[in-house]
Amino acid sequence: MSKAHHRKKHPEAVRQQLLDVAAKLSLEKGPASVTLDAVSQAAGVSKGGLLHHFPNKLSLLDGLFADLTEKLDRALAERMREDPEPKGRFTRAYISVFFQPEGLADGEKWKVLTIALISEPHLRERWRQWVERHLSENVGTDSAFDAMIARYAVDGLWLADLLGTPTMDAQTRAVMLERLTALSRL
Repeated sequence: MSKAHHRKKHPEAVRQQLLDVAAKLSLEKGPASVTLDAVSQAAGVSKGGLLHHFPNKLSLLDGLFADLTEKLDRALAERMREDPEPKGRFTRAYISVFFQPEGLADGEKWKVLTIALISEPHLRERWRQWVERHLSENVGTDSAFDAMIARYAVDGLWLADLLGTPTMDAQTRAVMLERLTALSRL
């Protein structure tokens, strides 16, 4: 007699496992490999179980986006709480999280999301809304032109890091970090 119906269910753990597997498949085999069948099989979850959490591939990508931006929001909020200077606080938190490869947890998943952002208009719109929300929340402290320059420079470096194409040594990177941080205070 099967004891499957007596097994405790952990829907959040299953959901997170599905997101992790989708990210891993995309990194190892490319975004096209992320099919509902492949994810359910690799996760050891029935297709019905996967469909319970994510009815289609876009909802799976949406789930990955939500998971990562929630973690990003927490990292930014933590760094902002640690910064006593209001002017440019969001920009300095943004620099801290995105500029240094070790500053952003789940870096491998961000690679997956970056590819998805490029190819999925729906996710690009969600990212635009995320950025606009944070900028509007911090308009009084981070709307200076120099802060915008710093954030755009960090975006470029973040993309280079995600693509594995950084071209600067540690000393140059440290000088750039210092300069961008100084821009956030102007």
